[in-house]
Amino acid sequence: MRHGTITSDNHAALWSGRFKEGPDAAAVEFETSIYVDERMAFDDIQGSLAHAQMLGQAGLVSKAEAAKIKAGLLSIKKDLESGKLKIDYSAEDIHSFIEATLTDRIGAAGKKLHTGRSRNDQIALDERIHLRRVIPLLQNKILSLIDALASIAQKNADTLMPGYTHMQHAQPVTLGQHLCAWAWSLERDWSRLEDALARISLSPLGSGALAGSGLPLDRKLTAKLLGFDGPTPNSIDSVSDRDYCIEFASAFSLLQMHLSRFCEEIVLWATSEFNFINLSEKWSTGSSIMPQKKNPDFAELIRGRAGKVYGDLINLLTMMKGLPLSYDRDLQEDKAPLFDAMDTVSSCLTVFTYMISSASFNKKKMADSCQDGYLNATDVADYLVRKGVPFREAHGISAKAVRMAIDAGVRLEDLCVEEFQRCSKLIGEDIYDLITPAACADERKTIGGTAPERVREQAAALKKIVSKRKKK
Repeated sequence: MRHGTITSDNHAALWSGRFKEGPDAAAVEFETSIYVDERMAFDDIQGSLAHAQMLGQAGLVSKAEAAKIKAGLLSIKKDLESGKLKIDYSAEDIHSFIEATLTDRIGAAGKKLHTGRSRNDQIALDERIHLRRVIPLLQNKILSLIDALASIAQKNADTLMPGYTHMQHAQPVTLGQHLCAWAWSLERDWSRLEDALARISLSPLGSGALAGSGLPLDRKLTAKLLGFDGPTPNSIDSVSDRDYCIEFASAFSLLQMHLSRFCEEIVLWATSEFNFINLSEKWSTGSSIMPQKKNPDFAELIRGRAGKVYGDLINLLTMMKGLPLSYDRDLQEDKAPLFDAMDTVSSCLTVFTYMISSASFNKKKMADSCQDGYLNATDVADYLVRKGVPFREAHGISAKAVRMAIDAGVRLEDLCVEEFQRCSKLIGEDIYDLITPAACADERKTIGGTAPERVREQAAALKKIVSKRKKK
């Protein structure tokens, strides 16, 4: 850590006027947040532009000063975008850097920008503007993955594979339906983010430090200029609320959990024992000692990073659990976990989309696996139900047939009709056409079922959702 004191100038701490001594350099280094909040530079400028316009219209600064502030802020934005201006990391935070740079450029008018504003409502505003800007980009990544899964599902609407419960063979399904199941969970992730966006559609600007302002601030105007639905209703809540950080982190955790579950299946499917999927060499790695290895490392890394995102959520919840109203400096610690969780899920979405889009599937191995484990036992029961047998009785008859096949070391469909009839006289030769894996899948035509026609409907519905929701 650096030691010494910070001298007062345009880049001094915004609160330094009350103090005889400048803060110790080590203290400044400890409290600075600019390394985390620098990504909100353009969001801070956007909020300041609206605030400056409102100050001018309210007569709190002259029209000439408001114009000067606007021109100065736009020049900072332009120079940051071009790289001509670099972030000064000796500044306490991004707000201090923007304001000090503005004052350096336009003089005393720059010092009027903070009129009627506190960093408490300023940071609450910046975070909301930032989230409203970047969450749609993350949502588009979710939609791209949904679209990729729907495309693969369309091509594999009748590709048979075992369905599992308890990781045991359950019933024949199609790969298309399985991939649609992944996609529908991602659709919920998109919707959760959309819901969270709706709850940050109010502007906290004008709440001040906590009590509002004695100056004639027009909060409705700044909210309108920034594209919000209106101002937040309570100034104390406005500066102390971080529900939205927790809500987004929670949504990120659910999203990462889904990706982790999908990756667990990919890791299993890539084993020699399953051999259901062949990952592209571009999205696999080798071993430093075993030359034959092709490892699903990217799937494993996505699975492993779920812990990071969960940790970020717990970080935020723990930070908030004991804070009294209103603003406490603890709240400065909200950005690092929020941004880390967002960055993690964003990169994992990108990698997963490339990984699954470039993979191929061993359709023969999947279909062959449907021959083991008596996946058609439920269909024997359904066959009897269609003949009027109560399901509980049909279930017992099918179980008796399964036991007979197990004892004989054969598949259900290998039993002769006489053996089936020892279980029930209602079973006839027509049963064999109904208990092949393909027939079992084809019969499940209920909405959302695994029948190929239903899978194609699901994939088409998913693609329609993607097309409708894709944001500019």
